[in-house]
Formats: sequence, C-alpha cells, structure tokens
Amino acid sequence: MKAKYAGAWTAVTAAALITTTGCGGQAAEGAAKAVNATDAIMAALGRATDRTEQLGSAEVKMTTSIGAGAPVTMDGTYSWGDGYAFDVLMDTAAAKMQQLQDAPKMRMLFVDGAYYYDVDPQASGPLKGKEWMKIDGSAVFGKQGAQALSGDNGSPSASMKSLKYADDVENLGSEKIDGKATTHYRAVVDQAGMGKFKKAYGDKDNLFGSLTGGATSITMEVWVGPEDLPVRMIQEIGSMKVTMDFEKFGRTAPVEAPPAAQTGDLTEAVKAAGTTAG
Repeated sequence: MKAKYAGAWTAVTAAALITTTGCGGQAAEGAAKAVNATDAIMAALGRATDRTEQLGSAEVKMTTSIGAGAPVTMDGTYSWGDGYAFDVLMDTAAAKMQQLQDAPKMRMLFVDGAYYYDVDPQASGPLKGKEWMKIDGSAVFGKQGAQALSGDNGSPSASMKSLKYADDVENLGSEKIDGKATTHYRAVVDQAGMGKFKKAYGDKDNLFGSLTGGATSITMEVWVGPEDLPVRMIQEIGSMKVTMDFEKFGRTAPVEAPPAAQTGDLTEAVKAAGTTAG
C-alpha cells in the first residue's frame, strides 16, 4: 500500500503545527545578548508572553505553505502548560491524504509527542481495520529535534518567549486584524539564538529540514491586540511559512490520545520513506 508515502507528506504538514515554537530558556548562552529594540517594545512583548502562558490554551486557524503545492489550512484548539497538545481539522486534499481519508477534512491530534490522524480503515497493511494513524515526532524532526520540542516547547507561549533572543525587534505600527486594533512586531532569531532547536529546524538530515531546506534563522511577526494577547502570529522557517490566527483563549477541552487498539503506528515507515527521499 501507499500509506507510508502519504504518512511522510502528512508528517511534514503536521510539523507546521509545531513549528510555532521558540527557543524558550534553552537557547545558547550567547543568544541572550542585547537586542536593538526599545524597552517599550520588549515590555509589551513580555506582557503578551505572560498573558499567553497564563491562559494555557486557544482556538486557532492556521495556514501553512512549504513553497510548493497548495497551502494547508487547519483549525482547532491548542493547549499548553501541562504538555503541548492540539486537536485540529485540516484540508485532506491539500495535505495529500485522499488515499487514506475520503472526507474533505481530516482530524489530527498531537499529544505526548506524537501525531494522530483520523483515517478510513484500510483493507491491508499496518492500518488494516484501524481508525487512527500514528507518527511519532522523531520521524519528522529526528530524535534530538523531537526531544528539543518536548513538553511545552512547541506552544505559542514558547514562541512568544523566544522573542527575547531575537537579534532585532521592530515595532511596525498599528494595524487592524479581524476588526481588532493591534500593534505589529517583527523579530529575527538567528542560529545562535535557536540553541538546541537547530537540531529540529536547521538539520537538513531530518525529514523536516530536508523538505524546508533547513533554517539559518527564524523570522517571526506578532500582532498584539486587546488584553495584551496575540491576535496573529507568522513564522518563516526555511521555505515554510506558518500563519496562525487566535480566535479565543482559554477553556479548551483536554486532548487525549486515541485507544491503542484503534491505532496503526507508521513511525518507522515514515522514517524509512524520509531516508529514501533524502
């Protein structure tokens, strides 16, 4: 069957959902050098970071592109504070998953470091009679990269924290986003600031890096709106661009992994497909 190839595509699509990560407190020591930004800008971003971390979850809409093919749209909920997790619906055709799901939207979960996809049970192979396909994060980012992204390190809160390691931060002025008055900020985190996250994003030997070209820096834009909360966040990592709009913060349902008996694990098949592709 062709499930392993679909899995490789989907794993990279899923990676987009975790690339809104930052460097957090794990960045290289040299990355903490002073940035060319005013105290007022850093104070505003600091307040937004604290508020995002405090609320612990959000409803989001996201669009991801990797420079080729149709952008993939996704919407659902994110949660953090007790391990990063999400529960979203994504466009089946854009993610190249039609052979595993007939419906126009596919449900995808991320919990405990693994991706789960709600698929149609297959007639043979590892997904025979299964409702869910599992791909561990290590198949996308490599073992060290997945470890770097463990815990809450993949969350929007971690992204906001990463701004203090930026080489330059700019205030681009006032803008209205979805009818909300916001202030638009832009920041660039270079490889020194990425710290151990270079293993996830800058390594061309893992599946993510091989398809995005790796990252020598991360460019991040944030629109901060009412109540010191992000309204929109855009990150560019290599050839990948991720746009995330926050619809509502707080009060999202917990995300739980599907039952093991209903799950087929394609982690090793995706690793093998990624190695072959490389």
